[in-house]
Amino acid sequence: MNVDYPYSIDGHGRTALADGDEYVRDLIEQILFTVPGERVNRPDFGCGVLQLVFGPNSNELAAATQFTIGAALQQWLGDVVQVLDVRVEAEDSTLRITIDYVVILTQQQRTAQFSREGQA
Repeated sequence: MNVDYPYSIDGHGRTALADGDEYVRDLIEQILFTVPGERVNRPDFGCGVLQLVFGPNSNELAAATQFTIGAALQQWLGDVVQVLDVRVEAEDSTLRITIDYVVILTQQQRTAQFSREGQA
């Protein structure tokens, strides 16, 4: 078991834990929503997709975002997951990301969906 992300307290007043599949999903979420430069000792960690919520919506931006996400996941989680597909949709101020991947340790295929709304 690993510490759940984002950090929280469980019903017993202890640090919440995540099982294997949930933990891998948490790792992916950290990479997606961490802005490069945000972590002191890992300045290139993350891919900063939150910055794209207010960007112009276009096919080119979606393609670039898919590439950026795939590259970041390969760099930071290449020994944990094999990314099969990344889909990015932007509607108004909402960004939706769907990632199909295989957990290398278990060879289980998973799909994770993430969504964030921009702040006014």
